[in-house]
Amino acid sequence: MSLLSSLYPGALMVVGASADPTKRGFQSVRALLRDGFQGAIYPINPKLTELQGLVCYPDIQSVPGQPELALICTPAISLPDVLQQCGLKGVQTAIVLASGFAESGSEGEALQQQSLAVAQRYGVRLIGPNTSGVFNTHARMNLVGFSDLHAGPLGILSQSGNMALSLVTEGSQQLHSGFSSYIGVGNAADLGFHDYLDYFAADQGTGALVAYLEGLTDGRAFLQAARRFTARKPLVLYKSGKSESGQKAARSHTGALAGSYQVARGVMRQAGVVLVEQPDHLLPVAEALATQPLPQGRRIAILADGGGHATIAADALDALGLTLAELSPTTQDGLKALLPRGAAVSNPVDVAGGTDSDPLNFARCAELLLQDPGVDQLLLVGLFGGYALRFDVSLADAERLTAVQLAELARMASKPLLVHSLYALSRPKPLQQLVEQGIPVYAGIDAAVAALKALADYAAYRQRGEQDDLLTGQGEASLRAARLLTGVRQQGRTALLEPEARQLLGTFEVPLPEACWLQTPDELQQLDGQWLEQPLAMKVVSRDVLHKSDAGGVKLNLLGLAALQRGWQQIEQQVLSHQPEARLEGMLLAPMASAPGTEVIIGVTHDSQYGHLLMFGLGGIFVEVLKDVVFRALPLSRADAWDMLAGIQSARVLEGVRGQPPVDKQALVELLLKVSALVVAHPEIEELDLNPVRCHREGYTLLDARVLLATAASGAMSAAGAEATGMAELADGVQRLH
Repeated sequence: MSLLSSLYPGALMVVGASADPTKRGFQSVRALLRDGFQGAIYPINPKLTELQGLVCYPDIQSVPGQPELALICTPAISLPDVLQQCGLKGVQTAIVLASGFAESGSEGEALQQQSLAVAQRYGVRLIGPNTSGVFNTHARMNLVGFSDLHAGPLGILSQSGNMALSLVTEGSQQLHSGFSSYIGVGNAADLGFHDYLDYFAADQGTGALVAYLEGLTDGRAFLQAARRFTARKPLVLYKSGKSESGQKAARSHTGALAGSYQVARGVMRQAGVVLVEQPDHLLPVAEALATQPLPQGRRIAILADGGGHATIAADALDALGLTLAELSPTTQDGLKALLPRGAAVSNPVDVAGGTDSDPLNFARCAELLLQDPGVDQLLLVGLFGGYALRFDVSLADAERLTAVQLAELARMASKPLLVHSLYALSRPKPLQQLVEQGIPVYAGIDAAVAALKALADYAAYRQRGEQDDLLTGQGEASLRAARLLTGVRQQGRTALLEPEARQLLGTFEVPLPEACWLQTPDELQQLDGQWLEQPLAMKVVSRDVLHKSDAGGVKLNLLGLAALQRGWQQIEQQVLSHQPEARLEGMLLAPMASAPGTEVIIGVTHDSQYGHLLMFGLGGIFVEVLKDVVFRALPLSRADAWDMLAGIQSARVLEGVRGQPPVDKQALVELLLKVSALVVAHPEIEELDLNPVRCHREGYTLLDARVLLATAASGAMSAAGAEATGMAELADGVQRLH
């Protein structure tokens, strides 16, 4: 709330005001006066008594009253002293423009920390340092110096000043609805991305937020703030640093870590963030989300005045997973009555010249399409808005009336209407009227279709219920798991043996195939007929061998006592040849999985930015070759789990292909939720791999499990683990599996 009041200030100071028109200390004062800022402006410079008609003060303490906001234009080295003076004056927030802090090396990092300590001592919040500034059009406060700003619903949050300038310039050159506030994040020494999300969520002037992100220092806080934000408003984000070279550039630019783009894509989708793949889609997508009602589904109708644009639009819809709406017979009959004989009236609808002499036919056709219950969104493509320019000036009035009617029809239907026009960059009056009435206009079909997809995706996110969707690891199950993990810790180990990993999963009721752990080859002779009369898999049990196959620690299809004895001997020889120091703790026997199925991988890892992440994808050999996996942050909701199954590129494989039966998706979802509950209850688990999990028409077979604990137990031990520590029964360790 202090940030909200600071960016709607009753008074502000420009510390380091200047008479030089090339300096920010001059430009900011000029912009405030030009735009009609209603609050008090206090320029501060000991060498000036007047600046642009304003009284100039020699120092901060000379300023009358108590300004909420300070724009600091002085060099980096002066910042600690300036912040102290701001604190003594009661300033709430300081915007620090100077560079030369953490982004510049160790000395700059030390200066940044010193400045932050002063700010925290006096209760001053910092925007920056190394920020391009802030504007708030609704408060007529432009502290960046951008020109051609007009008030509207789009907020901008950016780690790059040039990206913000690019967005503002794009907006001034094209038809758009206007901006609310902009904040340049800079080094985020104090206030970070997540803090600003809370500001934009509370700001009544912001309807949707456009964000440019390079890296995060606190990914968990960002995700929590993003969930709060997207529950109220759309957040459209472009994440740079997709490649290794891009990640290096991001680190040198802001001092932040970019992290894995694949991970970022998954966790941001989970938080309801609309992640665009192209930076030039930021504004088009945000325009739609800020101005249009949310659709009921993904069914799109296309209304075109040319077959080429109609086909291009249909291809773009299909590429992004949207659906061409199936028009009702009533709608098609109505279109036939309006259009020439050669018109296409299914979908896409091609008016075939039916609007060339009467643009109002667009509105009549749009009315039929918007009223069709099978249509969720309407896209108009072609040259609307340019009829008077293309054909004859006498069509201008009809086009302007058509624009008014289109906007009214969309409001009445409460369905999104987006318009693509060849003449968008020419900004003719009919297209200006559409934008003024809340209908987005696009110069490119791809951008328009990206906006349609964003509307459908965000609507689905808002519609899905997440109440009571989380499985939690409570009670006796978690206590049993904690006893097991504490026993492993007491033996000085961080890697669970596979039998222990199986037992751990069993405490959370994960169904497991039968298995037998033998510690010496002599125990083979004690096996009964059940084990000797079926083909078995034999796997080495060793705290030192994490990848059994690579070390020769797996033998398959062993039938009978003699084969088992030979297999044991061969595994011992191969493993010790591969790892001479490996400690062998027996063999795990399990019946060969005879039922065919689709193999998937489920894994958990701990990410430095986002915390524990759950991974799902095709397993077995495919995980290394295709890398077709998706990530979500824990805890996982049921909706998240279903979304993961649909999110891999090979999702159709789960439906059954080439004679394979479809997999039991419900069972997979339950497995994902149980793994999530286990790790959330026991955050000391740093890595968990279930690969492969063979999925069948009913249920699944878990063929291998691996669990690693964090190196340091302190701070990561679960509550149940702490409770279980010291229990007498732990002295005996983990019981053998039989």
